[in-house]
Amino acid sequence: MYLMRIGPAGSEKPIARLDETTYVDLSDVTPDFTEAFLAADGLASLPVLIAERVARGAVSTFAGERIGAPITRPHQILCIGLNYSDHAAETGQAVPAEPILFTKSPNTLIGPNDDVRTPRGSTKLDWEVELGIVIGRRTSYLDSVEDAREAIAGFTVVNDVSERAFQLERSGQWSKGKSAETFNPTGPWLVTPDEIDDVRRLGMWLDVNGVRRQTGSTSTMIFDPYVIVHYLSQFLVLEPGDLINTGTPPGVGLGFTPPIWLQVDDVMELGIQGLGSQRQRVIAPR
Repeated sequence: MYLMRIGPAGSEKPIARLDETTYVDLSDVTPDFTEAFLAADGLASLPVLIAERVARGAVSTFAGERIGAPITRPHQILCIGLNYSDHAAETGQAVPAEPILFTKSPNTLIGPNDDVRTPRGSTKLDWEVELGIVIGRRTSYLDSVEDAREAIAGFTVVNDVSERAFQLERSGQWSKGKSAETFNPTGPWLVTPDEIDDVRRLGMWLDVNGVRRQTGSTSTMIFDPYVIVHYLSQFLVLEPGDLINTGTPPGVGLGFTPPIWLQVDDVMELGIQGLGSQRQRVIAPR
């Protein structure tokens, strides 16, 4: 399934995308794709319901609606740093022995095509195309990596927008450079695992103003999605709807010589094979 939320910010409705032009409205099934819906195993009943509605012609046509993030605000956004071997190399840092964990504020979540706002005082605004994992059930102390498969509701595209001066030059944790408003565009879809042949072999890309900056693949991940979920479950409780950003391939602005930073009115376009694409414009600070 390709699950989406469309409509004005704060008033999105849940749908299932059928193709580029049509969808099935699910707002009578659940008011939204919430933590409670996922916790109740709400996804399990959707395939039959969607098929029945398609069979009787209960299908709607997209009409240019705004696309929201495919989930409501998560309990937490967890992020894995330096998780691509080729990205670690471009930053001159060693491949980590264990996943590097940091967090982003949950209110950074926005739609895939919403504007990214430059924070006040920003001088080094950067981009990062990433695979996002959405947790499907309350999860802790998983016994094995294989068990992690059952804990995952689906996958999505994420832009882990970063302010490198805040992140690297202001001391303390990376979260300061990761948690400004609008810093986590997500979507367009939540893609359930059955739709993906191998999540560890997906092409990734990101352009800035039409120039290709990132080209990569999830195949160069150091810790794959199942390892990450199993690992995190040993340290904290993962809740339904939690979002995990799993790291970025090479080509971030920080990695260029000299570095390239985003400016107001720049446009980022990015995507992951089978998971859709995003487009954001950078706007001025408040």
